[in-house]
Amino acid sequence: MGVISPVIDSHQHVWDLERAHYDWLGPDFGPIDRTVTFDELAPSLVRTGVHATVLVESADNIEDTQVMFDTAARHRTVAAIVAYVPLDDPDEVARQLSQLTSSSLTVGVRNLIHNRADPDWLLRPEVDAGLALVEEAGLALDVVSVLPRHLELIPILSERHPRLRMVIDHLSKPPIGLEPDHPWWGLLADAAKNPSVHAKVSGLYGATPNEGSWTVDQVRPYFAHALQLFGPKRLMYGSDWPISITAGGYDRVWDGLNSLFSDLDAADRDEIMGATCARFYQIDPDRIRVAVDTSLSAHR
Repeated sequence: MGVISPVIDSHQHVWDLERAHYDWLGPDFGPIDRTVTFDELAPSLVRTGVHATVLVESADNIEDTQVMFDTAARHRTVAAIVAYVPLDDPDEVARQLSQLTSSSLTVGVRNLIHNRADPDWLLRPEVDAGLALVEEAGLALDVVSVLPRHLELIPILSERHPRLRMVIDHLSKPPIGLEPDHPWWGLLADAAKNPSVHAKVSGLYGATPNEGSWTVDQVRPYFAHALQLFGPKRLMYGSDWPISITAGGYDRVWDGLNSLFSDLDAADRDEIMGATCARFYQIDPDRIRVAVDTSLSAHR
């Protein structure tokens, strides 16, 4: 058997409504307004050949982070965790980071800035102090960018924190089906000027009126734009599961994105499908090896 290039899903969630509060969930989310566990995802990972995943925070509370760590303890396919820390409370950030960084699972942090009324929240002085601590700890920052203003913050943060690695979740929700002169095109280009800024090819159905109606042809020009700006070594595949259940499910998203990636040569495809993620998040190689072995054993 030749050397395997690990396939890593860079953006996957779980949540437990009995253990943590998810104030954004509700009846509007239909099939995912419930507890969702890794057991439900596992068969899709086997079918698609995904070896490892990165669990990303789903709520701004420590209970959600604990749900992720408990999930990783039960499922060796989870190679890394993007946790929550209260960025607007530097003292608490310092305390929690001292605990979180004791585990090699912790590779980054995220706050749900898109649910906050103030689009400039990341620029607040107390948040800036929290980001400095994340930068010093060597962890990455996931930026849930959904507004043009969120994208405008990336260059500002790049100047303030030159050693802070940032990844733009979901390509900042491209304006799929919206006006062709949307500011997303230029703002993404500005954000990409910093070589430390990466982006996730995930969640690319959010701007369509019906999330399940997206097509590969609709998504293609936005992916092509991102590929031109970032290159394959700064882009990473992510399923956005279980949010993607509302867009047709794991396998439909996998098939669609793979159709986009099929035009790339093997080396570039390997970057987007796993190598970029492993390198950007600085995932523990031993955890990736364990995840690959676990995945391979599931096929035997």
